Order: sequence, then C-alpha cells, then structure tokens
Amino acid sequence: MNNIIIDELIKLALKEDIGFGDATGEAIFDEADVSEGILLAKEDFVIAGVDVFSRVFQIIDRRVSVTLAVRDGDGVKQGEKLAILEGPTKSILAGERVALNYLQHLSGVATKTKCFVEAAKGQRAVVVDTRKTTPGLRMLEKYAVKVGGGQNHRFGLDSMILIKDNHIKAAGGIRNAVAKVKKGVSPFLKIEVEVESLEGVREALAANVDIIMLDNMLLGEIKSAVSIINGKVLVEVSGNVTLERIGELAAAGVDIISSGALTHSVKAADISLRLV
Repeated sequence: MNNIIIDELIKLALKEDIGFGDATGEAIFDEADVSEGILLAKEDFVIAGVDVFSRVFQIIDRRVSVTLAVRDGDGVKQGEKLAILEGPTKSILAGERVALNYLQHLSGVATKTKCFVEAAKGQRAVVVDTRKTTPGLRMLEKYAVKVGGGQNHRFGLDSMILIKDNHIKAAGGIRNAVAKVKKGVSPFLKIEVEVESLEGVREALAANVDIIMLDNMLLGEIKSAVSIINGKVLVEVSGNVTLERIGELAAAGVDIISSGALTHSVKAADISLRLV
C-alpha cells in the first residue's frame, strides 16, 4: 500500500471526526493524564488493517504507543486481546473512533473474503473483488481482500480493457466494440468482454478476446458457456454471486469468480477499545 496516500486518508478522516478539537476529551483531561487501553475482539473474525489502526495514533500523537498482539490475516477469537495502547488519555480517545472504523471495516472485508475463498476451495477458480468499493477506500479494501485470501480484479479503469453492456450498446455490438479497442490501445492490454447470453459468448470468442465475463447467468447457462469456450480463453462469472452459490459456480469450471459483495456490503467486525 502507498503510505503517503494512507496518511492522507487518515488525516481526512480525523479532520472529519475531530473538527476543531475533541470538546469532551479536552474538557476533562489535560497533558498529564495518561491511560492504558486494551483492544478486544468481541467475535471471531479475520483481522485486517492493524497497521492503519496504529498509524491513526501515530498521526494524532506520537506519544501513544500501540503494541500489537496479532498480524493481518490472523484468525482471532472472541475475547482475544489484539493490542495494548499507552499514552495521553485525550489522544487515545480522540483517535479511537477513526482507528476502530478502519480496523472493523477492513476486518469485515477480510472475513467475508475468507468465507468466499473457503467455499470455492478444491476448484481452480479464484475469488476476486470488483470496483464496487467505498469511494476513497479502494486501496484499503482491495488490500483487505488479499488479506482474506482473495485476489484483486482491476484497480481502476486504466488497469485493463473491460467492455461492459453499456459499451456494447453504444458501440453497436461486441464485434464493433472489440475492433475499436484493438485499433486504439496497446496490444499488451488484456481485453475482457461482459456477455449475458450464449450468443454473446460465441460473438466474443469470434472477436478473439482474452477473457469472457458471464454476467448474471443461470448455472446451466454457465456450464454451457464453459463448454463452448472450452479453455480457449479465461472465463469469469459475475452477478448474483453469493456465498451459497460459490461452490456450484466454482465446480462449473470457471476460472474467476468476482463479487462486489466482498467490499460493498460487509458486516464490520465487532472490536472494542477499553481503557483500564
């Protein structure tokens, strides 16, 4: 991850939360007040974002020390002590919410990803994320996906060619869209096309693309598409990808399973920071 960008994200989050100062903490505590805090897991989950959590307090006040007991990717248990914080009380309290927000959300992403990856285990399909991320947090969320054992799809629009339904509609069909792409971009960029029917699969194959994405297809259609493609190009399946369907999708012989649910609708891990 780019530490400069992460620091800027944290500073924006702190500015949003603290504003001109923590009215409560600064009214009660002064520079002489110090405390120790314990970070506790209140449920089982895969942890992600511990360095971001620590960095929040480094930015607020370098006198706050964070001693971590876990690393990103660890499976933690309910009641487990994750870290100890020591330092000025008002600095710990000022950074608490932002630090926890990052850690809880990223751990939620990693945990959900781990569940999806486990459900696809034993098949060749890899589980990947999408661009359905929280604005401004894509770098962190995609990092958390990798912590959970998944892989990253394109990071942004500049990463690869992905011709989707609206491109196809506006260009007048798959063949036209692919032909225009091949005329206008480097031959080193992979070309993926999203299709919604077996007719679209055949048209994409005829256009010599590198990856075909089967969007919102029924299981029977996916199996037929895999048979038609027959290993000529990579096959990605997307749309309505749930934990319950991962196993059957992977068993259908696809290469990639992409899901926006890994990032756009996760449940935050339950973590608390208690002063002692």
